[in-house]
Amino acid sequence: MHILFCNWRDTRGPEGGGSERYVETMAEGLAARGHQVTIACAEHEAAPRDETVNGVRYVRRGTKLHIYLTTPLRLLTRRYGKVDVVVDVQNGLPFFTRLATRKPVVVLVHHVHREQWPVVYPGLTGRIGWWIESRLAPRLYRRSRYVTVSDATRMELIDLGVDRDRLTVVHNGTDPAPETVSVRSASPRLCVLGRLVPHKQVEHAIDALAVLRAGRPDAELDVVGAGWWEDDLRAYAERSGVADAVHFHGFVDEQTKHEILARSWLMLMPSLKEGWGIVIGEAGTHGTPTVAYASAGGTLESIDHKDSGYLADDHDDLVSTVVGLVSDDEWRTFLGEGARLKAAQYSWPRSASAFADVAEHPRP
Repeated sequence: MHILFCNWRDTRGPEGGGSERYVETMAEGLAARGHQVTIACAEHEAAPRDETVNGVRYVRRGTKLHIYLTTPLRLLTRRYGKVDVVVDVQNGLPFFTRLATRKPVVVLVHHVHREQWPVVYPGLTGRIGWWIESRLAPRLYRRSRYVTVSDATRMELIDLGVDRDRLTVVHNGTDPAPETVSVRSASPRLCVLGRLVPHKQVEHAIDALAVLRAGRPDAELDVVGAGWWEDDLRAYAERSGVADAVHFHGFVDEQTKHEILARSWLMLMPSLKEGWGIVIGEAGTHGTPTVAYASAGGTLESIDHKDSGYLADDHDDLVSTVVGLVSDDEWRTFLGEGARLKAAQYSWPRSASAFADVAEHPRP
């Protein structure tokens, strides 16, 4: 069976993140079961246009916007070869592959972008994007199976009109933590991991640091990730008076990421929306708890409130909780142990097996 994943990015790219990690792990799981697997995504300078990695063929063509046109056209003209199943990864916009093939299509949705459209694309563009995601896509894929990563997203998709019996939840996994040389920092150290874009709301982490430094002037914040919003974040840190304590690391390798997690006291995830948050589990493997927003959706499942982390109600709650946790070693340690236990509940092999069951039986 040849399974084609249509995704706008891959993990080798500068903006690759948790959702791309999920896609590639599911693809590798299918390849390990003997299937021919292709990932069609945008091209970039960090990787060749064509390559095979861990049994998965990568075909990189066009920009992350152009691929929404070129990918279905290439599928229609059989440029990927004979395809038996398509996995249409809907990151806000679908690839409209339902119009390009009569083969079964599985729709993979990490989270619904209702709140993000007006933030990233204010005005008419955002309204059109939300109309496509909320109205057009559910009708276009009304005969397709769906996979999502959390019950929160599952319920949102049901609200958009997707039949519940076509929905399967396949959670993210967590890899065992690699050996690190870093130990917990002697002074308060916060971290944020993710793409630097407006809806990740890294400004809220900078606000927490600014308030924290009033009582702990030795506190620092590590910002890991790349994105077009970085200059704005640097300017915000400058205006907040904490530029000297905010360290922008850019895109880092896996080992560096885990070294940062291992020395951090807390990880902050102030995102407007998250389907799950792979880095929450990765932080948990080091006993580092996460403070996030309950309203983000998937965090309601990836964090057990006040047991493996903290789910804030709003900006002020997030800031005050960070300050409180930094000053309370016992509570922070308790949450850290809870985060470690929570992370151990999820494995990539189990998730890959569950995803393969859907891909191998794609008809509702």
